[in-house]
Amino acid sequence: MSTPADKAKETANLTWRRYKDGDHEWNEMREKIFEADHTHKCPTYVHQTPPCQGSCPSGEDIRGWLNIVRGIEKPAPGMTWQEYAFRRSTQANPFPSIMGRVCPAPCEDGCNRNQVDDRVGINSVEQYIGDSALKNKLAFTAAAETGKKVAIIGGGPCGLAAAYQLRLRGHACTVFDDHEDLGGMMRYGIPGYRTPRDVLDGEIKRILDMGVQLKLKTRVGTDVTMEQLQKDFDAVLIAVGAQSGRNLPIPGSDASNCISGVAFLSAFNEGRLKTVSGRVVVVGGGDTSIDVASVARRLGQITNIAEKDRPENIVLGYTAHDVIDIARREGADVMLISRHPLEKMTAAEREVKEAMHEGVQIQGCLDPIEVIKDPATGRAKALRVCEMKYEGNKGVRVPGTEKDLDCDLIVSAIGQSGDMRGFEAYDNGKGLINADKFYQVPGKPGVFVAGDIVRPHLLTTVIGQASVAVESIDHYLKHAEVTRRPKVDVHHFHLLDKLREQGLEPQKFVAETEAVREVDRGLRGTSEEKFAVHNYEDRSTHQIIPSTELFLAHFPAVDRNKRSESVPSAEEVLGHFEERLHALNEEQTIAEAKRCMSCGMCFECDNCVIFCPQEAVKRTPKKESTMGRYVYTDYARCIGCHICADVCPTGYIKMGLGE
Repeated sequence: MSTPADKAKETANLTWRRYKDGDHEWNEMREKIFEADHTHKCPTYVHQTPPCQGSCPSGEDIRGWLNIVRGIEKPAPGMTWQEYAFRRSTQANPFPSIMGRVCPAPCEDGCNRNQVDDRVGINSVEQYIGDSALKNKLAFTAAAETGKKVAIIGGGPCGLAAAYQLRLRGHACTVFDDHEDLGGMMRYGIPGYRTPRDVLDGEIKRILDMGVQLKLKTRVGTDVTMEQLQKDFDAVLIAVGAQSGRNLPIPGSDASNCISGVAFLSAFNEGRLKTVSGRVVVVGGGDTSIDVASVARRLGQITNIAEKDRPENIVLGYTAHDVIDIARREGADVMLISRHPLEKMTAAEREVKEAMHEGVQIQGCLDPIEVIKDPATGRAKALRVCEMKYEGNKGVRVPGTEKDLDCDLIVSAIGQSGDMRGFEAYDNGKGLINADKFYQVPGKPGVFVAGDIVRPHLLTTVIGQASVAVESIDHYLKHAEVTRRPKVDVHHFHLLDKLREQGLEPQKFVAETEAVREVDRGLRGTSEEKFAVHNYEDRSTHQIIPSTELFLAHFPAVDRNKRSESVPSAEEVLGHFEERLHALNEEQTIAEAKRCMSCGMCFECDNCVIFCPQEAVKRTPKKESTMGRYVYTDYARCIGCHICADVCPTGYIKMGLGE
């Protein structure tokens, strides 16, 4: 931005200089005092990424949909704020209702509001948005067909998110999955009281209704080969997940009643496992181990159980619990042990506390060293453990503290790998598949991979990977070179898109050609032109705004609006499979969204307008105003006093213009 030539003429003959070359000190203190209230700098408006979004593995525009919920960013005429927030949220993640329930919310850990009182309940707002969309039967719309076809191997969160992103780009896709139902770990790895099946089915159906083709109960590598898929499709995405659990790496772990947490939860979620027997010892410390222990408590145990009904026989698929005498069930004795201290366990703190409330015994700093077998049956009868102590992050065993934990079932939840049958050529030796930073399989043109099969992690992580993989697939299908990923690789708010949405798109730029105009002004004076967005800088792709750049004193302490929960006690947990979380209502949701500090983006507080001593900062005329364009600066009045930047709560104003 620069001064128009016609105004510049008024001062064209100025030759006076206050300082000579090399001067850097004030001549006298009186001059310093009287000059201290202004500078050569003027405010510019700088868009940065908030830490909630920077911490979100799926890269949701969290600040964006929170500002929609609170009423700052307005939808187009005829659209409710609920739908507008849903559309913004699902640009990155097509499962807001499920993720609002089960995501451990790293976004909330990064929230700058933690420096004031307590984090914003982002998950609770997301659940409301997702549930509202299901209630109102909101649908997705696919783009015009491109004629390209992509095979997706795996119908879990990664594969389905990829199908969604591909259909948004108009590419046809077919999902191959070896289960009867879609959902992957959302269905078979997480119990239904955390991911209600009607909610899960609703969010999956919305994706399928975009025109996604299905091949269920079809295993790639057995029923169809990778080579055939590569012939029939323009690209292939491997998103098979990591549905094979890891055994305990200790002697005796080959006992028949030593099973994996993944297999245990799959048998339960498929409806085959209906009870346990004897004492259950779960080894882990992450969310999967908590789910196993909590499910075992709900299932309860039957003493003197028939051999065919032992849990390991059910889990391994030898039989099924067709009929179980529910009246004979009693509370199961369940212990969860972790090598780490309780406060260092990777499971969400809330989940740990709730499991303990439900009667699960949880003990940290115990290291499994051997499975003790019954010589007569070969089954595990105890797990030998040793206490550990930590010096920094390194744990060591404490000699002489060994003890045996009696048990009838040992469940290992210490990690996962992929089922590599049919994918042996892709195995990196760890039961996983390598990917480059664009989620291409190295040395395999047209083959891409994403999700837990690359690195087991959170549901939100695999959804984010799917989005990046689809961008790479899109480039591949268009024979375009994949471009460098941004430093802050998330779904950003784009001011130009917002201006287009509101009918405020800048005019088309036409280079000056008239000689008289070139002489008179050229391209130097742009402040009054309509072909550019003035005094605005987008740093969101490479910069996350810290709390130190905010004016925190603007924000009073406000209690978080918390969702209520129905967590059963140890006496009530048997047979309790109802959902525990209860969503916020509309009023509570809006109130919680208002706690967002809108870090890195104007939220229209008027501080800069109110406190500017020169009345240089003004509201943008209503017909030209939109999100991020609420105020502008009259630079003929601005003296560079910095006050607007000092009182900006969100760090959106920087005194950078003129540097």
